Amino acid sequence: MSNNNNIVPGFDEEKDDSLKIRLQSIPTTKGCLVLYLTGYIDTYNSNFFQKRVTKAIEAGFTKLIFHCGGLNYVSSTGIGSFTAFLKSVKPRGGDLVLLEIQPKVYEVFQLLGFSQFFNIQDSLDEAVEFFGPDGTAPKSDVFPKIFRCPICSKKLKASRAGRFRCSECKTILAIDNSGQVFLG
Repeated sequence: MSNNNNIVPGFDEEKDDSLKIRLQSIPTTKGCLVLYLTGYIDTYNSNFFQKRVTKAIEAGFTKLIFHCGGLNYVSSTGIGSFTAFLKSVKPRGGDLVLLEIQPKVYEVFQLLGFSQFFNIQDSLDEAVEFFGPDGTAPKSDVFPKIFRCPICSKKLKASRAGRFRCSECKTILAIDNSGQVFLG
């Protein structure tokens, strides 16, 4: 049985077979919550998705980590939901991180120009570290940055910000000064 209601009271009051959400709190980081997403987010279930996440934000979780490994599709409406969450948590001192985005899902973020607005990390440890124990992003050097190519998932290393080509699939990638990776 799910312990989601123990973390966010009433979280599992509503269910949707097309999108499963499992919660994990991070006790070492105040207000940090991991949301494991399985299924898809489209026009029909985005309202369900928004209501569930808003319930978590209202419960005091403003550092949100969306684990997207089990998410196989996100429509533009779904991406709009992530943008709404970002706008909701930023004024409260929060942020959001996306993890393990499937290449075809990342492509939708990329095509709509949203990949540069979201913090994308490679592991749960990196995502939690992004917030730091007091809930603020630590000020540390970004480079060298190790990440996975959003197209072929090859592990790559960038020594500085700029544009370069994936050694495996030859896709042109860009990385900015904050370490965000996007198609170049």
